[in-house]
Formats: sequence, structure tokens, C-alpha cells
Amino acid sequence: MPLSVQTLANRLTFRQLQVFLCVYQTASYSKAGEQLGLTQPAVSSQVRQLEAALDVPVFEYVGRKLYCTAAGETLAKSIAVMFDELRFLQSDLAAMKGQVAGDLKIVAVNTAQYVVPYLLKPFCEQHPALNVDVRVVNRAEAIKRLNDNQDHLVIMGIVPEEKPLASMPFMDNELLAVAHHDHPIHLEKNLSVQRFLDAGLLSRESGSGSRLALELFGQQNRLSVKPIMQLGSNDAVKHGVLAGLGVAVLPRLSILPELKLGLLKTVALEGFPLKRSWCVVYPKGKHPTPSMRAFLEFIQDNLGNLESFFKNN
Repeated sequence: MPLSVQTLANRLTFRQLQVFLCVYQTASYSKAGEQLGLTQPAVSSQVRQLEAALDVPVFEYVGRKLYCTAAGETLAKSIAVMFDELRFLQSDLAAMKGQVAGDLKIVAVNTAQYVVPYLLKPFCEQHPALNVDVRVVNRAEAIKRLNDNQDHLVIMGIVPEEKPLASMPFMDNELLAVAHHDHPIHLEKNLSVQRFLDAGLLSRESGSGSRLALELFGQQNRLSVKPIMQLGSNDAVKHGVLAGLGVAVLPRLSILPELKLGLLKTVALEGFPLKRSWCVVYPKGKHPTPSMRAFLEFIQDNLGNLESFFKNN
């Protein structure tokens, strides 16, 4: 006989539902425990209590792999709806107090990690009731997450033109040609861009924003862009240049300390620095939440302040 709503309400707790959803999403008791700050036995205990309350198994092991049962799949859909309603309630109650509350999920491409903290500090001070979650990923992952509508906003440089996306540029992203301060290339006069690119170019992996910007510049100017080494982050490229492995084109914000200390020097080249814009991006069909609108309005209201802050640092 099906359980009544009152009986379910008496038996279930939100903590049990939260633990179940985390195990469901990670497919692991131990990973769920790490995310929730619980031990694996504590996670198992919560799931067992949930199964006892529902009188059905929600997970099962086949061999050593954890699988969700049909009942668990149905439960996961219901919990997602319940938690969405809680988020709406949180936002509505905060709005009644004149506040913006709830969640704001932001994804930033690797290079944007140098910008985002300075955006979030004053924004979070204005909206203390907001829960802001930031994930830093590479450009390919950012585009995938945009396609899957996994986040509220994405901060990136070059916005894919072939996709139906809304974007708001908010700050210049300067890419500088640099070399170690005692690299012999600094002694050359009338240096061409091609000569610089042939002097042992270190670069990010194919598809990254800074690599793509350089390749587009190369195509427009009929230049050959052939890195001698590909590295997985701007920091790795920077340290490669510092170690004397070669030259690079790097975002100015990622090398400010090294430029100030004189460890790296810019190389004067025609067409440089390359200038792109940082943009806040989201799918055009997405209905902005109050937290999204608050962040977009904050960016719009502080465009001049952001530019001047980074130019003076």
C-alpha cells in the first residue's frame, strides 16, 4: 500500500535527500562524503535511513560498481524539483526584504581566473545573501557547459559566433608578446612577428582562448604559428618562458608580477598587444534569474571602474 504524504513527510529529512542526490551525482559514497564533509559510513547510514523510509532500494552494487535503481532515478527527479522550489522560495523571500538571494553558478575559462576574484569581492559585498559558486575550466569545457546549459553565466574571451549566445563585453584582455629579460631576441632590431614566432614559441593547447586568438591573428596576417611546445595552462607557459625554453604570447593579467619585477619583458611587435574582450556569456534562450540579472547589472554599472583598476595594477 502506498505511503501517505504525511507518513513520508514524517519519515524523510532534507539531509537524507541531500546526501542521496550527492551520491547520485557522483556515483560514489566516498566522493559524496568528501563534498558534504561526511565520512563514508555517515553517508551510507543516511542512504540506509532513506531506503527504510521509502521501503525501496535506491542504489545497488553490481560487482564493485554502484548503480541507481529505477526507484532511485524517480527519486532523483523529484528531489531536483523540490530543491528548485526551495531556491525559488529563497529568492522570493529575499526579494520581499529587498535582497537578491539564491545561487549564482559562474564558469570562467582558465585565463579569466585572474579577473573573476576582483569582480566577485565588491559584488558579494553588495549581495551577501547570494551563494556564488565559481568553476574554472578550459575553453572546450566552457563551451560544452554552455551547450548543456549547466551554469548561469560563463566568463570567456572569444565567444563562439556559430552558437545562439548572449554576451556582454566588459574589459579588454591584452595578449603580450614576451620573452625572458635576457633573451637575445631583445637585442634584435626591426623584429618581425614571424621572426618572434619562430624563436621557440611556447603555447597553450589547441583550442584554448589565448592560442585561438594568436592563430586568428596569424591567419589574418599570413603568419605561420607553430609552437615548439604545448603546455596546459598560462602559468605553465609563463614558467617555461622564465626557464628560458622559448617565447610566448600571454595575457597581461597573468604576468603582472613578472613584468613589474623585470623577469619578463615585452617584445615590441607590429599589431601587438593583441586585444580581445572579456565577456559574460549565456544562452540566448535562457531566462535570467534574479542573481544573473544582479551580476549583469553590476558589471554594466562598473565597466569604467574595472578597466581603471586593472590598468593601475
